[in-house]
Amino acid sequence: MDAFLEYVKSRDPNQPEFFEAVMEVYESIKPALDRHPEYRQAKLLERLVEPERVVMFRVPWMDDQGEIHVNRGFRIEMNSAIGPYKGGLRFHPSVNLSILKFLAFEQVFKNALTTLPMGGGKGGSDFNPKGKSDTEVMRFCQSFMLELFRHIGPNTDVPAGDIGVGGREIGYLFGMYKKIRNEFTGVLTGKGLNWGGSLIRPEATGYGVVYFANEMLKTRNMTLEGKVALVSGAGNVAQYTTEKLLDYGAKVVTLSDSNGYIYDEEGIDREKLEFVMWLKNVKRGRIKEYAEKYPNAIYTPVDPSLDYNPLWNHKADLAFPSATQNEINGKDAQHLVDNGVFLVAEGANMPSTPEAIEIYKQHNVLYGPAKAANAGGVAVSGLEMSQNSLRMQWTREEVDSKLHKIMIEIHRQAWETAEAYGHPGDLQVGANIAGFVKVADAMLDQGLV
Repeated sequence: MDAFLEYVKSRDPNQPEFFEAVMEVYESIKPALDRHPEYRQAKLLERLVEPERVVMFRVPWMDDQGEIHVNRGFRIEMNSAIGPYKGGLRFHPSVNLSILKFLAFEQVFKNALTTLPMGGGKGGSDFNPKGKSDTEVMRFCQSFMLELFRHIGPNTDVPAGDIGVGGREIGYLFGMYKKIRNEFTGVLTGKGLNWGGSLIRPEATGYGVVYFANEMLKTRNMTLEGKVALVSGAGNVAQYTTEKLLDYGAKVVTLSDSNGYIYDEEGIDREKLEFVMWLKNVKRGRIKEYAEKYPNAIYTPVDPSLDYNPLWNHKADLAFPSATQNEINGKDAQHLVDNGVFLVAEGANMPSTPEAIEIYKQHNVLYGPAKAANAGGVAVSGLEMSQNSLRMQWTREEVDSKLHKIMIEIHRQAWETAEAYGHPGDLQVGANIAGFVKVADAMLDQGLV
């Protein structure tokens, strides 16, 4: 195992996020490798960490002042053993090859857990849509799609949204694809409802992580009713995590963005949540404006000198990290434990560092890893693909019911697999092994390709 990790690190020494993702998976699948020596013989580990295809391209575009800019575009087509590549596009200045490879690698196993036939991929650009006009975003998206269209298709690779890519960006991307290819197909998910989108898609990741947390609590004969929750982020995932927690009778007391966070001891009720949705989705403002409107809330700006995030240092029962990767370090995890948090369900991708995860386990914290807990988004993306293929649209109730059943099934798979491989209650081990075995068996069936 150590030799394999050294092999990965030596091949990609400047990709720390990717190496962290590989290490997290492979340290927990050893029981499966011991039980199935054919996986080692077929060099499945070495094959899984190499993307089937990496596409990198330039994206030139012009701003409203006539100045030309050049960004980088990426698509990582990681693994297609169980279906077409599926995974989001991220537009953010931090985007690089390491981050996208880590996200694509995670996506392979997450998609396998959904019970739907989807492979794993990820893509995006170091373009920052913040502060850009709609016409600037449109020009960028059209230039981006002028290259990406060659590599995607409804039976090949079906991108979705991610950080910086919402309904506006998906619309511009889809419009350009349709114009270039002269066809109306389900090549992107997260589309508008009146042109091929699915009900519940915007809510799916947030709703799904709460459904998953509810299943986790059932293992201890508990419910979400009356629990106090810390939620990070203020985007799509955080908003709908908050909404669904309210449905279950829980109280959310924090939200954040890249500038800082708010703590509202009274709780973020439906009226306040509606304001947050308007602030972030329509005005595209900053979370500090919440404290200006609701003076009882406390706003704390980001302090780069701190080696921890004070958002995670409040009394609570539950934590839903929903912002970005590595947002909870070892010190944050200890603060969560000290403040009474006994459940962490990850809405973002890989938001907890390895040190944080170790602390969860040492203190018997219920831990829902991202590839299981936040799989609701890609699950409903898969359901959108199905609806596009059928040329029909299911009702809100139908999609929500299917999402709920998928999250229950993901929890069941992870719980039972952990038990079967000698790690009862460890959903991280269970999710990793369940996803890995499904993909590995498919790769064995299809030969050396």
